[in-house]
Amino acid sequence: MINNTYFPSMLPAEELAQVKYIPTLPEFVIWIEQKWGDLPCLSDTVNHLTYKQACDLIARKRALLNDMGLQKGDKVAILDNSTMEAVEMFLAVTSAGYIAINLPAQLPQQAVMGCCMKFGVKVLAYGKDFVETIKGVPCPTIAITNCADHTAPVATVDKNDPAAIFFTGGTTGAPKGAILPHRALMRGALNGLYAPGHQLGCHRYATVLPLSHVFGLIYSTLSVLYKGAEWYSAGNTKETISKLPVIRPTMMVAVPGICEILLGLVKMYGKPFLGGCLQVIISGAANVPPKLIGEFDDLGIQLFAGYGMTEGANLTTGNIDVKTRPTSVGKLYPEQEAKVVDGELWFRGDNVFLGYYGEPEKTAETLTEDGWVKTGDLVRFDEDGFMYIVGRIKNLIILSNGENVSPESIEEPFYKDNKLRDCLVKEEEVDGRPVIAIEILPRMEEFGNGPWEEVEAYFKDLVGKVNATLPTTHQVSKVTVRREDFKRTGAMKVSRNQ
Repeated sequence: MINNTYFPSMLPAEELAQVKYIPTLPEFVIWIEQKWGDLPCLSDTVNHLTYKQACDLIARKRALLNDMGLQKGDKVAILDNSTMEAVEMFLAVTSAGYIAINLPAQLPQQAVMGCCMKFGVKVLAYGKDFVETIKGVPCPTIAITNCADHTAPVATVDKNDPAAIFFTGGTTGAPKGAILPHRALMRGALNGLYAPGHQLGCHRYATVLPLSHVFGLIYSTLSVLYKGAEWYSAGNTKETISKLPVIRPTMMVAVPGICEILLGLVKMYGKPFLGGCLQVIISGAANVPPKLIGEFDDLGIQLFAGYGMTEGANLTTGNIDVKTRPTSVGKLYPEQEAKVVDGELWFRGDNVFLGYYGEPEKTAETLTEDGWVKTGDLVRFDEDGFMYIVGRIKNLIILSNGENVSPESIEEPFYKDNKLRDCLVKEEEVDGRPVIAIEILPRMEEFGNGPWEEVEAYFKDLVGKVNATLPTTHQVSKVTVRREDFKRTGAMKVSRNQ
């Protein structure tokens, strides 16, 4: 199946006519300077750059890298928070024909050294908060604020050339380095333009996701620049959220965990805390509960859901019809094929990655010779082409009768309860036999000052009600109500390795 109309039809005709697919980062940097020129581009709430000013700094950083003797295809690591300089450096690296690796800011010193060795990093650019972390790395280092006193033109690259490496591991397994070519990054960035109403040259984004995460780099950064919007970040998630009254964003990209934080702050300080201008939040990377959608709708803010993975440049499906289909992750983005093989979603298109760095066996497990990405996600499509996540192959529980059941399918009805924040279904042993167990994280604010025993009783009763709708073999036999949050991944998903 392939979809080409759902998303483009969201834009006004005059804006759709201005939108085109730019297949490489060098072409993109030239285009945004010419297209958006004197419009505001990057800001940390104190310093502000127009698109022309930002592109001049990018050109000077390109010259700095070129002067270090790098060759096309060399790898440059970037270790910084979500800063203006980090955006400039990423665009400098990729528009100069090198390969960017945005390292997660939380990596310890030994891990940074290990990454530099594993990926053969030639230069590491670091932010001011990471002077100690980069000590001992086996390559030259430069401060991310550094620029040459002259500019350098963009390089000539092919759309299939590698542009960046992102760490990916999902909710299980060791992280892998997914290699994304220029075509994939730019297809993902273009897909991020699509949302209802006017999009070009009229929005302010508060960037609360790390640039080391493909969601933060593509949707919350490249797509923002693609549409001529203003990108704001105070450096990290906490600081940026604290400055929302100053930034006054009109749009945001956030994972559900951050959306929960925003709602909590609104309850404490009132809706003005969000700046008074917020219209839309794009959320993904984890389950988006219908309750979240409803609570933001009550605030007059549209919360749209979606689905994607690093290997597909982040954006595979998106859903703006959340009111009528709150549990769907939406329809396929344009110029992308998809099929369901034994319940598993496969997709291909120019958004597909090149493989995992140095891991041909794992690449072969995920990427077929004819370009299909095997996602590992179990899905279904309804009659209108809306996709629903049913489960994850790696998470399947094998029942005593030999049947496979996905824990996500058991979790789904629990997420409809407004007093539940998160839950995790897994197999455990009780009295020497395997059973289906659930751990539940409550929304304690929904229980007021009631005793803990009432909270536990509520969810045990809920389990009984859900069990009544399930086959005997699928029913939950053990219930744990958590006082503390789950261990979470970098994308704030509930980790299945608890």
